[in-house]
Amino acid sequence: MNESKERDYVLGTHEAELERLGVQHRAWRPVVLDCWRKAGITVGSKVLDVGAGPGYATVDLSEIVGPTGKVVAVERSTNFVSAIKNAARSLSLSNIEVHELDLINDDLPAGPFDFSWCRWVLCFVSDPNLLVRKIAGVIREGGCAIFHEYGHYTTWRFFPRSENLEEFRNHVVATWRDSGGEPDTGLLLPLWLANNGFAVRSVVPRIFCVRPSDYMWQWPAQFIQVHLSRLKELGKIDDAFANKVRADLKAAENKEASFMLTPLVLEVVAEKI
Repeated sequence: MNESKERDYVLGTHEAELERLGVQHRAWRPVVLDCWRKAGITVGSKVLDVGAGPGYATVDLSEIVGPTGKVVAVERSTNFVSAIKNAARSLSLSNIEVHELDLINDDLPAGPFDFSWCRWVLCFVSDPNLLVRKIAGVIREGGCAIFHEYGHYTTWRFFPRSENLEEFRNHVVATWRDSGGEPDTGLLLPLWLANNGFAVRSVVPRIFCVRPSDYMWQWPAQFIQVHLSRLKELGKIDDAFANKVRADLKAAENKEASFMLTPLVLEVVAEKI
């Protein structure tokens, strides 16, 4: 795949983004493992990992379902597909199958699957309702589709407030929408699920108020550091603004009274009926 196609993702697929996604996964891992457990993913489950990225969740799922289960990861980026295959090989995980495909233009691997897992993917694709319909087509009756999607991205802010950091957040949202995505996709997800043969079993808000000493702080903080460079690549900001944002982030991290409210994420579990 050439570089222009690889850069197709608004957030990029470069090495720094791969590392940032690792920090993000580790910050969210306790929440996600609890979600999967409550949904019923266990030994022997067959799981579709939709938009698997570099495969951090794929590996966790593989270890949960064990040798009698299977995880099928679908991902568009060649770089990320290679990362998944390398991880599976290095960890001797033989129950992982990887497909390089476009979630909108290509067919999903044939099921039936017991579960699907989809985190922060619907918000980036051009037709999220179509993707929900495709997922419905490969989940067995009684199986579950599990999602983490943003419900209110602009809850993300710092206290004391920083105009530069909030302007950065607004640039992120604008760039997202310019690329055809929608940050707050989670608000429409229950309707799409109901229209495509699912019964919504639960919707749980996931939002955190954290201090610099909390590991969850690293999730948005690392995003700022990496995405400033991405916004400059896209011509959306200049060095002067990027330096102001970095300075404000550093100042927030050095203040004992600093807090951050994270973007609101909706955890949605729906059963195929």
